[in-house]
Amino acid sequence: MLKDFDFDKKDTTLSGTKRSELGSELAALQRKLVTSDSSMLIIVDGWESSGKGHILKDLTRELDPRYFEVNVFDDAMDDNDKHPFLWRFARDLPGKGRIAFFDRSFYSELMNDLKVKDERLEHHLGYISFLERMLIADNTIVLKLFLHHSENTMEKRIEKLKDDPYREFLITKDDEKQLKKYTKYLKHFDKILGMTNFEASPWHVISSEDLKDASREAISIASSTLKSHLEQTEKKPPVPIRSGLKEKLLAKVDLKATITEEEYEAQLAKLQAEAGELVYEMWLKKIPCILVFEGTDAAGKGGAISRLTRLIDPRSYDVATTAAPTENESRYNYLWRFYQTFPVKGKMTIYDRSWYGRVLVERVEGFTPEHRWAAAYEEINEMEHNLVHDGLLIIKFLIVIDKEEQKQRFKDRENDPDKNHKLTDEDWRNHEKFEQYEKAMNEMVARTDTKDAPWIIVEGTQKEYARIKVLKEFISRARAFIDSREGNKQGK
Repeated sequence: MLKDFDFDKKDTTLSGTKRSELGSELAALQRKLVTSDSSMLIIVDGWESSGKGHILKDLTRELDPRYFEVNVFDDAMDDNDKHPFLWRFARDLPGKGRIAFFDRSFYSELMNDLKVKDERLEHHLGYISFLERMLIADNTIVLKLFLHHSENTMEKRIEKLKDDPYREFLITKDDEKQLKKYTKYLKHFDKILGMTNFEASPWHVISSEDLKDASREAISIASSTLKSHLEQTEKKPPVPIRSGLKEKLLAKVDLKATITEEEYEAQLAKLQAEAGELVYEMWLKKIPCILVFEGTDAAGKGGAISRLTRLIDPRSYDVATTAAPTENESRYNYLWRFYQTFPVKGKMTIYDRSWYGRVLVERVEGFTPEHRWAAAYEEINEMEHNLVHDGLLIIKFLIVIDKEEQKQRFKDRENDPDKNHKLTDEDWRNHEKFEQYEKAMNEMVARTDTKDAPWIIVEGTQKEYARIKVLKEFISRARAFIDSREGNKQGK
């Protein structure tokens, strides 16, 4: 894409057109976007000193500032390496009706690293592909602009900045490195652009030899892309093909599993202390951990979490209780709100319900169309795979009880003044849909039980049994993860 780029070949279609006129056309389209269910992400990437700031000013000049944001991703902030790769970018994705401009992006770190290994490059580009595909499926336009200039032009621009006492500070080590190794970076950029020139989110390479012409082209591309999207005939997307489920996995669960009171009392404190020591060890070794608790309503998720965290230092974990998305959260992709709470290195986040609501409550209650919740299985698998690849431990618990046990627990709550606040009319409505929720759970387990993040099904009829199993499984899996990581380090 860059090797064969001809700087002398110019499109004169826009010559003489005022940038303000082109900007006004984009602003008119922005007003239509504001009232739609769509959003737009515009990535402005490219060489250092290629005029990103100039292009961004012209792109936004005529827009209503209430409905766009510009996010600058230059040098990595101090705490970025504590988070998963896409964390800081996912936080700034656009909500419905909005445009987000990225000055540099999730591509920039990879582009600036000539020594990046193929394995890391392919993994992160796969992660980026996953994000772009998911955004597009959720009606977000992904527009990628790469500003390209010649070695001669780059040298002149850097020299000009050096001669300006008010702008000299804009020159970074990346500017100097790219100029010094222009040919190597050209080849490297070309490789990355070729690997990520996806059909639904292609790269648009723009010559920035003349910044005014580059602005005209960038605004024109943004307008035509947005206009095309808004004019598309509303079509119902196809539902992803899913292979049939041969068996009901939850039907095999022994819900009569129990332990004696003596066994429970003898094991509980010891296991809790061991869990606390393991979490401290993960903190020391900077291992981030995610625990997911899903299950039947009233199955005892809260009690299991309380017993697990009893002797864990409260500074080392957070509990994220997932309720229905707020009005603001509903404007974003369904995974957006969870990226806000993913743990930093050394910390643990416990999710009392999670992103699996997409294929459970949103499916059963009809909150999400089938083509979107059906696509979520693979989206979730990809997200969890990427998190594990980034060094996170993910442990998923599904605590289950049968319909009769659920009904009895609801009645017990109803008659207990200390617990009746937990019971709502919605609980009883969901109880009537027990079989639908059970069907959804069966499919969830079948399609998201992966090597990276397998499900642990917990028999929840006897709460004491469930609590001990959660503790034992947490200890076993955390210990194995730590040992495996230490073994990998020694192997290197």
